[in-house]
Amino acid sequence: MKTVKVSVVTPDGPVYDAEVEMISTKAQSGELGILPGHVPMVAPLQIGAVRLKNNGQTEYLAVNGGFLEIRPDVVTILAQSAERAESIDVARAKDAKVRAEKRLQDQQDSVDAKRAELALKRAVNRISIAENNF
Repeated sequence: MKTVKVSVVTPDGPVYDAEVEMISTKAQSGELGILPGHVPMVAPLQIGAVRLKNNGQTEYLAVNGGFLEIRPDVVTILAQSAERAESIDVARAKDAKVRAEKRLQDQQDSVDAKRAELALKRAVNRISIAENNF
């Protein structure tokens, strides 16, 4: 089966670099399924999962925003942060979720509420990917 090269890069360096048969992720405009030979495009990403399918296996990455660049033979994800499912510290993510929920309940000002809401989304995303509950 045909494959496409995928590179996931963060400011801290590369997170993923391999050939895959299909990529699924969530852009700001909606869910994207990418196969080899996909039409070129650039799209902003939401906080969410990136699913990488190859040889009947699926790998998951937690991505916290960024951009996706698609070319027929290469897909590049430039993410603010990204983690493989197996390297997510679930206890730390659950602690972050509790802190964000507490901040949202306190809501001292709108800036803190927006930051807490984003922190909550990131924590829930990391937990769901680590536990394969999407």
